[in-house]
Amino acid sequence: MSLSTPVTAGLAAAVVVGAGLAGFGIYTAVDNGKPAKNEATLVVGTSTVRAEPACFNGGKAISDADLTKCAQQAAKDSEAKKLTSLDVRASDRVGVGVPKDLAEKGWYAFTGSGQNRMPIMQGATGLTYSGSVSATTLMTSDDRTMVTVAAVDQQTNEYYAVWFFNLNNQKS
Repeated sequence: MSLSTPVTAGLAAAVVVGAGLAGFGIYTAVDNGKPAKNEATLVVGTSTVRAEPACFNGGKAISDADLTKCAQQAAKDSEAKKLTSLDVRASDRVGVGVPKDLAEKGWYAFTGSGQNRMPIMQGATGLTYSGSVSATTLMTSDDRTMVTVAAVDQQTNEYYAVWFFNLNNQKS
């Protein structure tokens, strides 16, 4: 049995309409009319986690006092193992992603602090992913290595968002 041209055209139209409705349903389910979250992404090997910023002022610059409080709280949360985290081994590769709107201002990511600071991404503008870096260059000798990601306007040096993650250092 063969289908006539009008029947074939009708079936094709039904498939197109059905696909369009399915696509709209997926868009609606994902969108939900809510503003996009300003989540950063930490990638270790094939594992990924996302976190909302620990420091954020609704898209406005964050004051120095609030940045200080935020960093102090992050240090406490890191010690208490409350930060979003992933296990990392020396053989892994680590990368970080940030939202596009904040990437346009500029951003950087690093592990450690002070003289022990190891960059994952420095002074990027427009890029949303750092690329991957060997974990051996980022890990500290402690059980955990804190990752700091900051959206910073390259012109004014104003901070707009800061995220913190922990890398749980696995010895084997």
